[in-house]
This record gives sequence, structure tokens and C-alpha cells, in this order.
Amino acid sequence: MHDTELSKRHWLLILTLTLLTFVLGTSEFVIIGILTDISSSLNITNAKAGTLVSAFAITFAIATPLVMSATSHFPKRKWMLFLIGSFIILNALCVISANFIMLLALRMMTAIVTGVLISLAMIVASETMPIAKRGLAISFVFGGFTLANVIGVPIGTVIADWYDWNATFLLTTFLGGIAFLASFLILPTMHSTFRSSMREQFSLLTHPRILMAFFIPSLGFGATYAVYTYLVPILKGMEAPSSSISLILFGYGFISIFSNILAGKIASHNAIGRLRFVFLVQAIVLVSLYWTTNNLILGLVNISLMSLMAILLTTSTQLYLIDLAGIYQPKATGLAASLMPVASNVGIAVGSALGGVVYHQGNLMNVTLVGGLVAIFASLLTFLSHRLDQKQKKLA
Repeated sequence: MHDTELSKRHWLLILTLTLLTFVLGTSEFVIIGILTDISSSLNITNAKAGTLVSAFAITFAIATPLVMSATSHFPKRKWMLFLIGSFIILNALCVISANFIMLLALRMMTAIVTGVLISLAMIVASETMPIAKRGLAISFVFGGFTLANVIGVPIGTVIADWYDWNATFLLTTFLGGIAFLASFLILPTMHSTFRSSMREQFSLLTHPRILMAFFIPSLGFGATYAVYTYLVPILKGMEAPSSSISLILFGYGFISIFSNILAGKIASHNAIGRLRFVFLVQAIVLVSLYWTTNNLILGLVNISLMSLMAILLTTSTQLYLIDLAGIYQPKATGLAASLMPVASNVGIAVGSALGGVVYHQGNLMNVTLVGGLVAIFASLLTFLSHRLDQKQKKLA
């Protein structure tokens, strides 16, 4: 691992893990696009169908660290292949779901499998790549989720329009099969980590530095989703043509691809030091929306910048949590790898809720000010973490 160049085998592994996260992301996010189809088919309200989304996120956030801790000693290749196989079966069962309870149970089980697979993919990308290329590798793996939003979700939604929502799960089942085949051929055999108790694993969460690192991405995602959740009404307030809103949302997702690429570059050197200023720029971009949305062109440019800033934090905070675990509790790197996806889900939930409270209290555009304020808190926390890192280096 002293090399600085990626071999052909490295690239094949990166692309395989990216394919896996693309499939997992498509399965997770596509439910939003087919929600009304599900509610109509199962004769339930849209609000009740919406619990498929919230139940998935809550199960993901709670179960992922627990399962990662309990299975940290499992051989990664065999465990990942088993989980991908389980993902295929669960999605196939969703195709024949005849009632809401069955579908809800299957989605919650899928959430557990998804959370653990994402965490394992991050560990594999971190442990198998040259040190200097870890940031690039993990940014590609995170890029699978971006592609899921840009490509997977629209395709899944169109399939539901053409046929029905069950057909969308046929798509995710098929994609799962491709991911299984690629993983079977490419995933390396990795030594299982030494066994440790759940108490040893969760002792990681008693370290203030770990908790600080956890809340950095939580606040970063919270800042974005306080605004992004209400982007459609914001666009309507800007008098964007109704026929163009879908295209604008597609453009937002497309720009986030470049955000993901930049995330890898930020993570390549002094990542936390750089993130201090990334969050400050994010705050300026979000607050600027309060005024720029008075003009359609300026508003769209500003929204593009918002998309560009949205996921710059992902790669850096993922590696930061794993590296901190290596310092404070080396037996808990598996748990540490699960914390960034959990933090992002926490941030999305809290940011959306906070934006909702502000929206219903008054002016819609106040959500941009709240998003900017949350980004400033993220920057302050990152400044503090960076300062503590520098002190620790001086003492070492």
C-alpha cells in the first residue's frame, strides 16, 4: 500500500463498489418516485405510503451500527456476497407484495442490508487502496448514490409509469443480480478483523472527538436539506415554468456529480482543514438564495452552486471517522465506517424537519437563512476538530 498509482485491479474494484452503491441507492431513493402509484394500488393514503420512506431511514440509522458491530469479525467477501444475495431476494419479494404491511416489512429489512453493505463498501475501498488514493476511491463509491438519483430513480419511475410499481422492483432485482455477479468476480478475499465485543465496539461513541466528527456531516447535510426539501415550491415561487421543473431537478442531480468529484480532491490533503472553509462557502451560497431567487436566472445559477456544494463533505468525513477510530478504538473501524451514512440520514431528517417548521411559521425563503446558519455551525465544529487535530500532532 506504499504505491501511489491505481492498478487495473484497483479500478475494477472501485467500479464494482460504485455499481453496488448505485444499485443500493436506486432501491432506496426510487420509492419516492413511485409513492403515489403504491398508495393507489394498495388503497392507502399518500401519508401512509410515506412511512415506507421514513421507516427505511429510521431502520437504516438504528440497525446499521448495531449490525456492523455484531458482525465486525465476519469475512468481508463472504458476508458482502450473502448480503447482496439477500438484497436480491428482498427486492424480488417486493415485486409480489400484496399488502402494505408486507411491503413495509420488506423495506425495513432492505434498509438493514443496505446500511451494512454501504458501510462494508466504504471499508473495502479504504483498506484496499493506496493511502494517497483512498479519497479518490471513496468519492467514486459515493458517486454511485449520485448516479442513482440522476439515472436510476428516473428510470425506475418511468418503468412504474409504463407498467406498475411492482415492475420497478423487478428493475432493482435485476440490477442486484448484476452487482452480485460483479462482486463475485472482483471482490478480494480480506482477512476478518479481530473479534471484539459490542461493548468494545460502542465504546468508540464515548469519545468526544468521534461524536464531533459524527455531527459534522449531520450538520452539513442538514444545511442542504433544510432548503433542498422545499426546492420545488421555491422554484414555483421563482415562476419557473412547471414543465421545466423536472429538467431543473435533473440538472441539480447532474451537477452533484461534479460535487462528488471535487469531494475526492478535497479529501486528498488536509481534508478537515479544507472543510472549514467549504462550509463557510456553503453558508454564503444558501443565504444568497434569499435574494437571488427574485430573478429566475440568478436563482438558477445560485441553485446550481448549492448543488455543487451539497456533497463536498462526504469523502472527507467518511475517511476522518475511520481514521479517528484507528486512533481511539482500532477494533471499531467497522462501526466507524457506518457512522457517515447514519449521520447523513440524521442530517437529512433533521434538516427537512427544521425547514418544515420554518416554512410553516412564515416566509418560505426563510429556510435559506436557516440552512446557512446550520452550515455555519458545521464550519465552527470543523474548525474546532481541526484545531484539536493540530494540537494532537504537536504532542505526538
